[in-house]
Amino acid sequence: MREPHAPSPLREAHGARLRRWAWTAAGAVMVLLGIIGAMLPVMPTTIFLILALACFSRASPRLEHWLLQHARFGPPLRQWREHRAVSRRGKAMACLGMAIGFVAMCLGHPPWWVIAMVGVMEVAVLIYLLRRPDGPAGAGAESAQQDGNGGQ
Repeated sequence: MREPHAPSPLREAHGARLRRWAWTAAGAVMVLLGIIGAMLPVMPTTIFLILALACFSRASPRLEHWLLQHARFGPPLRQWREHRAVSRRGKAMACLGMAIGFVAMCLGHPPWWVIAMVGVMEVAVLIYLLRRPDGPAGAGAESAQQDGNGGQ
């Protein structure tokens, strides 16, 4: 009888390299979607950047650091990572964007079941979002300055 072969170190290294590449590619796609979301009022930004941060944390500490220290996107990402919190402004913008998107979808006269399905999903997302904490007192510009002065 033959014994099962253990994976060779070379094969394991290749697999790890492939996984890192896949996580990096997925993170790059999420950043691209986040940038598009920053320009379009009905598409979210932060959730795609949170997903990019999760991808980069598995693949590239350099890209993860870049996102966390980004002047515009870093503070909400750090707030999410440290406190699982979303600012009041972020919640308001998400609610507004979802409402505009829902109305725009309804104006296109989709089937009733599509409206119902999207409505249920949006209500579930809104419940989750609105139950998140607003963040620690003084979050925002003040915490961004503190992080810039030796935060991590």
